Amino acid sequence: MSVLRFSVLGLYLLAAWLLVAMRTGDADGGHRRSAAPAVLSGLAGLVLHTILLVRLIPTDTGPDLSIANVLSLIGLQIAAVAVIAGLMPRFRGLGATLLPVAGVAALISGVGELTAAVDGLSWEMKAHIAISVVAYTLLSVGALIAVLVWLQDRALRRHATTWVEVLPPLEAMEQVLFMTIHAGVVLLTLSVFSGLIFVDNVFAQHLVHKTVLSIIALVVFGVLLIGRWRMGWRGRRAIHWTLTGYAVLALGYFGSRIVLEVLLQRQWG
Repeated sequence: MSVLRFSVLGLYLLAAWLLVAMRTGDADGGHRRSAAPAVLSGLAGLVLHTILLVRLIPTDTGPDLSIANVLSLIGLQIAAVAVIAGLMPRFRGLGATLLPVAGVAALISGVGELTAAVDGLSWEMKAHIAISVVAYTLLSVGALIAVLVWLQDRALRRHATTWVEVLPPLEAMEQVLFMTIHAGVVLLTLSVFSGLIFVDNVFAQHLVHKTVLSIIALVVFGVLLIGRWRMGWRGRRAIHWTLTGYAVLALGYFGSRIVLEVLLQRQWG
């Protein structure tokens, strides 16, 4: 299994390196060079990453939704976004920055002795979990892009030449940021309401903190989108609101699970 993890990481890093080489090797930002080697490497990593998760998540007692496996599942989707970005010359630099993150997520798959296998899930709960994971993925991508936008803005203010030059223009990055957050907020809203409807007893399943913090994160992201729509928020203000919302969301899901599963040795669901 370790070989599989490192193989995924290696393929993602190779794809990232090829994408960066395309962005820096041509005067036109890699438009004339074929993206096939990078995309094929990324796709090979996606296949191996999928095989890795298929081996780890299904168990005799239900899906193993441990923190490490959920992070790896989010990483798989981030890698898929990165490969799609690699197909578009303007966004190849963005894809290159996302792939190493996905590789690290793959590397921690199955780490830890404590797992959270959930048995007998109804289709409603399966749908809720699926929506939640996709929502977390989109907002994770949004948080990563927000960090990259901050680095770009900082480099521009200092007139510095750094690796962020491989990224798309700042305006394009901000457009992608808000598109990602819009989609993530829609799915997070569905996730919160489906959880309130389909989870039998939020208090009995120790999910009240996760639910409350998810709602707070939803409010933060909602304020951000309204501010963007009504007052044209961008730049550092948008970055601060994005990272604040994501920090609350991450605290609600991963923070509460770490306390519950690792410190208290209890299952979250």
